[in-house]
Order: sequence, then structure tokens, then C-alpha cells
Amino acid sequence: MAAPRKKIGVLVEFNYEDLELWYPLLRFREEGMETITIGPEKDKIYKSKNGYPCKADVDIETVSPADLDALIIPGGWAPDYWRRDKRFVDLVRCMFEAEKPVAAMCHGPWLLISANVLRGRQATCWHSIKDDVTNAGAEYQDAAVVVDGNLITSRGPNDLPDFCKALLTQLLFS
Repeated sequence: MAAPRKKIGVLVEFNYEDLELWYPLLRFREEGMETITIGPEKDKIYKSKNGYPCKADVDIETVSPADLDALIIPGGWAPDYWRRDKRFVDLVRCMFEAEKPVAAMCHGPWLLISANVLRGRQATCWHSIKDDVTNAGAEYQDAAVVVDGNLITSRGPNDLPDFCKALLTQLLFS
């Protein structure tokens, strides 16, 4: 059974983690949802940590939370760039204010930290940024996926099946 048509934004930037962008992007297309990649510049090709290219469908300037039903923040080193860019930080903060699903994995919670949306939440992440997540006020859990309201977090590529199932569940019932 196909899910209701929803629009999901997937962030893209130089040094993204290959699987954490492509697996959900294609998985949600398979469910009949519209997925778009959102980068600093439209039509620019960004290479992953391993050199795999991904073209940004739209630029961050033209996206608003009203355009999206959910947002995915892949890991890799890309979140360190997004967290320094007010446009990405504001998008994440506004998605939370609109109570729309925001799903981050691996180093993706760095962007959540900069958007100041983790305080009082439960979350997981890549083990090396556990202290960052805890210092931002979240209760860290070492689990494949942690769902806390509209926040979905996972540790890394091995958790992608659970990550996508959790986001799909949110989208089916929102």
C-alpha cells in the first residue's frame, strides 16, 4: 500500500554521508512520496564523503516549512557546514515550530544543536558527538532510532531501515 503523497526535503552539501542521503531519498520515492534535495545552491552538484555526486533540486533560499511535510538531515561532515548557515538553522527551527517531522542521523544532530531544538528531548547520534547532544540538553540514548514527538534520530548507516520506518510512520499518521 502506497503512503499518502507527502513532500520530504533532504539536505545536501559537500561531504554528506552517501547512504544517509540516498537510502531515504530513494526509499521514500519508492513509497510514492515527493523527495527533493535542498542545498545552498540550486542545480549545484555536491560530492559525498566518497565522491558520489548529488545535485540540489532547490536552493535553501526558496524553501519554506510550508513547502515540506518532513525534513531529513543526513550525516557526514555536511552538518558542520549547515550549522554555520543561518538559512539552514532557521529552516530546522521553523520545522520544529510547525511541529513537522525532522529526522537527523549520525552527525546531523549538530544542526539540531545549532537550531537549539534538543533541550528536554531524547535523541541519539553518532557516538563521537554524544557529548555535544547531551550538552545541548538532550537525553542521549544508544539506540537504532529514537522518536521524541516530531524528532527522529539515528546513529548511522546501519540504522537506516529503522530510521526510515520511524519517519514513514510519522508521515502516515500526520
